[in-house]
Amino acid sequence: MARLVKPPVSALEAAIGHTFSDAKLLSRALTHVSAASGDVARSDTYQRLEFLGDRVLGLAVSDMLYRTFPDAAEGELSRRLADLVRKESCAEVAIEWGVGPHIRLGEGEAQTGGRKKVAILGDICEALIGAVFLDAGFEAARDAVVRAWTSRMHAPRRPLRDPKTALQEWAQARGKPTPVYREVARSGPPHAPVFVIAVEIENMDGAEATGASKRIAEQSAAQAFLIREGVWAGDKAQAET
Repeated sequence: MARLVKPPVSALEAAIGHTFSDAKLLSRALTHVSAASGDVARSDTYQRLEFLGDRVLGLAVSDMLYRTFPDAAEGELSRRLADLVRKESCAEVAIEWGVGPHIRLGEGEAQTGGRKKVAILGDICEALIGAVFLDAGFEAARDAVVRAWTSRMHAPRRPLRDPKTALQEWAQARGKPTPVYREVARSGPPHAPVFVIAVEIENMDGAEATGASKRIAEQSAAQAFLIREGVWAGDKAQAET
């Protein structure tokens, strides 16, 4: 196995746009729970920072949307927010920041490609935002979010209606009952589970999808259903609803 080349931490800070006064915050934000053993306590992993960063990100993006789209209704703002703060979007930002080589993982997680997993990258992104918030306050955290999310805000990569909402509206418009979601299977370790979820509509073939959480898997299953039925084409919603 090739030896991982770790860039200087200053490169990561430059990508984020913040130089940490407290280096321990940065280190904690980059430490996965799988690395919690020996001299690394569970409290020194990113979990608590991820919790905080998720809320800071939500507030920062909500503020961006409120100011940028003054004529948008609450429903549109909510859909835009959901698209921008989803785990996949956070993972994309983490990749752009180049966090992969800096993540501290347990040996098993490292060998199974943990540095490329969407769930881990998304969590790390949120943890870094939380770390910036603790290190320098909300304005610094907001500035980091603005730099990373502005282009995404102006060019959403997914329909402004989330797949579950779109599928429910599509079913109701045809007199069908509300789609039903059920867990088909679950695999992986407790800290990084993989869910298989099926969505079913009465008298129609169901669709299945996987995800790092039930919510992600449900949305993916709904999207697969919509694409199969020709309601959506790839990531774009069609006029038929």
